[in-house]
Amino acid sequence: MRVLLVGGGGREHALALGLAGDPSVTALIAAPGNPGIASVAELRDVAPTDPAAVAALAVEVGADLVVIGPEAPLVAGVADAVRAKGIAVFGPSAEAARLEGSKTFAKDVMTAAKVPTARAYTCTEQESTGRALDEFGPPYVVKNDGLAAGKGVVVTSDRAVAEEHAQDCGRVVVEEYLAGPEVSLFVVTDGEAALPLLPAQDFKRVGDGDTGPNTGGMGAYAPLPWAPPGLVDEVMRDVVHPTLVEMRRRGTPFAGLLYVGLAITAVGPRVIEFNARFGDPETQVVLALLETPLAGLLHAAATGTLAAHPPLRWRDGAAVTVVVAAEGYPAAPRTGDVITGADRPGVIHAGTRRDADGTLRSAGGRVVCGTATGPDLAAARDAAYALVRDIELAGSHHRTDIAAAAVAGQVTVPA
Repeated sequence: MRVLLVGGGGREHALALGLAGDPSVTALIAAPGNPGIASVAELRDVAPTDPAAVAALAVEVGADLVVIGPEAPLVAGVADAVRAKGIAVFGPSAEAARLEGSKTFAKDVMTAAKVPTARAYTCTEQESTGRALDEFGPPYVVKNDGLAAGKGVVVTSDRAVAEEHAQDCGRVVVEEYLAGPEVSLFVVTDGEAALPLLPAQDFKRVGDGDTGPNTGGMGAYAPLPWAPPGLVDEVMRDVVHPTLVEMRRRGTPFAGLLYVGLAITAVGPRVIEFNARFGDPETQVVLALLETPLAGLLHAAATGTLAAHPPLRWRDGAAVTVVVAAEGYPAAPRTGDVITGADRPGVIHAGTRRDADGTLRSAGGRVVCGTATGPDLAAARDAAYALVRDIELAGSHHRTDIAAAAVAGQVTVPA
């Protein structure tokens, strides 16, 4: 199988490692890729959000499967353009990707499908925003209605901060706050059949103890030792399958990766958001534990044959990833700094570039992440931080508490 992987971040490096490890993959091409991905794939320079260019490249390289990593190409219709060429593609259509591209659309689908979620209002001006904030009270949850690279959400008890974010975004969804630990559940689907992957937890705030602004994610771990028994089955029954049914009813079936972001509240799981692709950095830990060949799984979803796919197999133990971020991230990350210690197994490249002389430099806010597995969560955590300690990047920062509460048995689900 010849596979074209679209994207160039940490999620795509993790996907590239999984795809390259599938014996059925005879060639792996990544566009545009990054220096880490270059170790396992041929890189091609293409604009990921240009549907015609990506489709033309898929034809040129004779791809049997195209895997689209980021959300922006999906919303731009890249999957549609590739499918129009008769090539199997893992990723939803532009219409189906509106589950991520518009928070309002996602809420409409959830309401129609009777999916448990937070109450919310879509607001476009100061007066309606104010009424919504009054009704829900603090902590205030204000979400950019469109794509924002994981940084469009503000959760704050400061009314002025909430109002400023709404004004900056223009069109927002104001929601009631959901109290409880968060869970990321990835579901591979062909539009009808659906296979859940291991639940994971990521850390959105930039600082230890969940302080500071939201980011694209500063670390993650899997599995979740504290997760309620039957959680995945409940979410598949009450969230995933009703959503897939509603999307089919609308004539826009969702095929690809449905990311379900959940809060585990005192009254059960509630959906925080849907995404239309693998999450970053949760992908790093989930795929590190997946034993089932990845390309075969994604090809089954892309070709409508997922119902016949064998049950998924998982490695024993746990996985942890810790993100190393550039100075100034998330507000104004500095780029161009030299990185050492990152060209090693377990280090996932997210925002890197390589000079002609081979020097590795930072090229984004989230630069690299140390990803490790172990027989248990404590061992995986120790191994991930050992990787991070050997990475040198001037001014960089990382959280020191990824998975710490879970290891200490201090994650509590509201009763």
